[in-house]
Amino acid sequence: MNIKKNPQKGSLYLLMIPAVILTLAPFIWMVSVSLMPEGNANQFPPRFFPKEITCEHYRRLFGQMNIVRYFINSIIVSVSVTAISLVFNSMAGYAFAKYRFPGKSKLFSLLLSAMVIPAQVTMLPLFLMLNRLGLINSYWGIIIPGMASIYGIFLIRQYIISIPDSLIEAARIDGASDFYIYRKIILPLAKPILVTLALFTFMGAWNDFLWPLIILTRDNMYTLPVALANLMGEHVQDTELMMAGSVVTILPVLIVFLAMQKYYIRGIMLGGLKG
Repeated sequence: MNIKKNPQKGSLYLLMIPAVILTLAPFIWMVSVSLMPEGNANQFPPRFFPKEITCEHYRRLFGQMNIVRYFINSIIVSVSVTAISLVFNSMAGYAFAKYRFPGKSKLFSLLLSAMVIPAQVTMLPLFLMLNRLGLINSYWGIIIPGMASIYGIFLIRQYIISIPDSLIEAARIDGASDFYIYRKIILPLAKPILVTLALFTFMGAWNDFLWPLIILTRDNMYTLPVALANLMGEHVQDTELMMAGSVVTILPVLIVFLAMQKYYIRGIMLGGLKG
């Protein structure tokens, strides 16, 4: 790009450079500290890059601190919440977008109004309900609250509204059932927004700390964020170990995002234009 020919874009890129540096610097420092020998991160003046590289902290995490078990717990919870929520949210979004039934507008408005209620307000009654069902200290205790979301229903509904009704009517004339239309027509056409919602849901479930902390009391059921918080309490002075745990926690989310970013960006753009 020639900055002289397009000074506005050139100025924009010049402003973006420090913003990118400020955004990436904490992540680079986190990886750098995780590779430092013990105690180097607390030196003054502080180091940004390690003088000597070691993987000792990662060996401690995987060899002594049961991090693999916490990793598996997070994978099970995050993948389950994502898969189940996509099914329920897509079905509900399709129904609100293309079906006609009494009270549809009022019900949808009621759902949207519930978005202003903080999630913390519902945690106590939700905990009591799950406790009566015997789901405390179980994967289902974490999964059930994330099985559907108002935001997910809204996002998919706004996208599916743009799908022409003529496609659905033609399928019905050909004898297709409602489930066949949903599975063979709606889901393939809504793939960009489904991938976008899947990324949102997976990252939210993976990074969730408060609800797993409330619902889980057994150490072997902890997810990575809860386990990392406990690790911080036990090894508060070991900054390098904490950073290694943080790297292990964010790495799967980063990989998933980089692998799906093409669909994510497309879904966001199309959702904004069509919604």
